[in-house]
Amino acid sequence: MSGTGTAAAAAAAGEAGTRTAGATAVLDIGKSNVKLTLVGAGGAVLAEQRRPNRTLDDGPYPHHDVEGIWQWLLAALKAMSALARIEAIVPVTHGATAVLVDDAGLVLPVLDYESTLPQELSADYRRVRPAFADSGSPDLPAGLNLGRQLYWQARTFPAQFARARHILMYPQYWAWRLCGVAASEVTSLGCHTDLWQPLPGRPSSLVDAMDRGRLLPPLRTAWTALGPLRGELAAATGLPADCKVLCGIQDSNASLLRYLDMSARDGARRCTVLSTGTWVIAAALGRTDNGLSESLDMLANVSAVGKPVACMRFMGGREFAALAGPQGEVCEVCDGAELAGLIERGSFALPSFADAGGPFVGRVGVVSGPPPRNGRERYALATIYCALMSDYCLDALQAEGSIVIEGSFAGNAHFAGLLAGLRGRQEVLVSDDECGTTCGGWMLHRWGQRSATPLRSVHALTPRGWLDYRNRWRALIEGPAGASACVDGSLESSS
Repeated sequence: MSGTGTAAAAAAAGEAGTRTAGATAVLDIGKSNVKLTLVGAGGAVLAEQRRPNRTLDDGPYPHHDVEGIWQWLLAALKAMSALARIEAIVPVTHGATAVLVDDAGLVLPVLDYESTLPQELSADYRRVRPAFADSGSPDLPAGLNLGRQLYWQARTFPAQFARARHILMYPQYWAWRLCGVAASEVTSLGCHTDLWQPLPGRPSSLVDAMDRGRLLPPLRTAWTALGPLRGELAAATGLPADCKVLCGIQDSNASLLRYLDMSARDGARRCTVLSTGTWVIAAALGRTDNGLSESLDMLANVSAVGKPVACMRFMGGREFAALAGPQGEVCEVCDGAELAGLIERGSFALPSFADAGGPFVGRVGVVSGPPPRNGRERYALATIYCALMSDYCLDALQAEGSIVIEGSFAGNAHFAGLLAGLRGRQEVLVSDDECGTTCGGWMLHRWGQRSATPLRSVHALTPRGWLDYRNRWRALIEGPAGASACVDGSLESSS
């Protein structure tokens, strides 16, 4: 997949102005940004529009701006309908989010999973949530366990909850809004929700305990066309009346689709996909969930074909931003000299610089040793930190086979090489496509059609002392952290 923007679309459509046929519109709602991508029948990106994913505070709790996204989506679809004949719309969204609806729409705002829920709730909830061995879902902070969100909403807003006709996972909410058909789907149901049992492939005991089974719509595959676009929406956007709305998928599982396909063609070859964005998620394809550690935030996700996938993650994109500094300060990236300098001086970033999930949740991120001196060194330290954290997760997950990096970190000039320098004989590959979610959405529309997987092998970067630095970092994270803090965007060390 390559080419973005309306210029690419114009070129793809041809100078004669004829519209491209057979296109797919992929709605990708990530935690930080929302994106609509127009993809041609052959997989080429024709156009793309983005907007920030805002959290609103004007209701009973922090909630997603679904109305803002909706109006933006309709305008973006209308603009793209002039460029191509759109045959299908595919929703792809972040996990840990559900929507309570009746026939008219929302009965409660869509809770942001980073919202702090009352502490007194946790003890009660832990008495009813299923064991980790059954759900593959660790006990997570805030609202990262979707079951905890629903448990709290039912207790706090009983009248509104009682009005709900459906509990919709987030991708299926957008599908429902576009076509009017309610459905459930396994990748979102099985994404650390406490609501699903990955091995037997059925709802967990929590669903029965909360008497919520009646609110879960029928299960459909992610690639199922639920129905045509609602007539009034087709008229408003200029899309064809027979434009299909697909059931949709959770975003990290969308990124996995082409590798599931690749593994199947290669005789179930094992590999580990490192999907990078706001979250960095290591997914070990071909490994069962046996031996996962709940305390390290390992979990069993569920693939689009209903199989458990052993995973481990940390909030890498968020932590990178915290270390690199405000976006305006990161005007130029680092080079090898900054990396080597930090390693030689013994500047260590110790987890964690985000307060949601990961193997070191609850610990406050600090810098041990000399702090970075400028923006380039901050970028270098952030890159080193994310490579070390990824390496730690891969070891803990007992990752086998090739390591495939996809997503936003694929565009970092040093991340993949530094990681390759730590993985020994394990091959590290990088996807040339930084948007696996878009490719996954297109694959759902073209289910059964093989996709090209452009991968390039990574040359290992081994700055002087790199392996020793990794060993020292590991020793530090296993002992008391140094005394550093991030204050007003600048890192200051007191060591």
